Amino acid sequence: MPDAFFLPELPTLALEVDTAEIIGQVLGSSNLPNPMHKGRLEAFSDGVFAIIITIMVLEMKAPHGADLAALREVLPVFLSYVLSFVYVGIYWNNHHHLFQAVKHINGAVLWANLHLLFWLSLFPFVTGWLGENHYARLPVLLYGGVLIMAAVAYFILVRILLIGHGPETALAQAIGSDFKGKISVVIYLVGLAAVFASSWLGIALYATVALLWLCPDQRIEKTLKD
Repeated sequence: MPDAFFLPELPTLALEVDTAEIIGQVLGSSNLPNPMHKGRLEAFSDGVFAIIITIMVLEMKAPHGADLAALREVLPVFLSYVLSFVYVGIYWNNHHHLFQAVKHINGAVLWANLHLLFWLSLFPFVTGWLGENHYARLPVLLYGGVLIMAAVAYFILVRILLIGHGPETALAQAIGSDFKGKISVVIYLVGLAAVFASSWLGIALYATVALLWLCPDQRIEKTLKD
């Protein structure tokens, strides 16, 4: 019988899994050695905002006539465009200020931001339907529904950012209790209910939220200066 032989011991590859690092990546811990940077997210978001506005204005068709009567026919479309343009501008402004206080991002932030952009990308559709049907009940309801979902998506984005940055950061101090964000959702819900009584009453409440946010929100700027 041949002598027993042994294969030489092969080197093994040690795979070390740092559980804390994985959890940190999920929750957005600021202790990561190489956190994601926010530059590409901001650039992508700015591009989407610009495209949304472009699509909305392209949906506006010039009247066939050359008198005031012809302009009156497209007035509902124009007014719905103005309201949506203001809303997109508000979201872009708040998004820009928000990320001035953001130091790092993670995968959860990327998906939350995409979730927000999804609802904002529906603005051209609901705006066009609203104006073309002269503020009929169902288009006004759908428009309000998209406004609410965009507000909820923005709220989720802020909460995920706060989880990643912690309660003692400049971001958390700037956001505070977010009273304006919460009261906006309440007004949206009242507006949806009001549509069943009058479509114009619902539109008036949607416009009230826009007016509420037209006043520059300087919480983040003040916090960063301090």
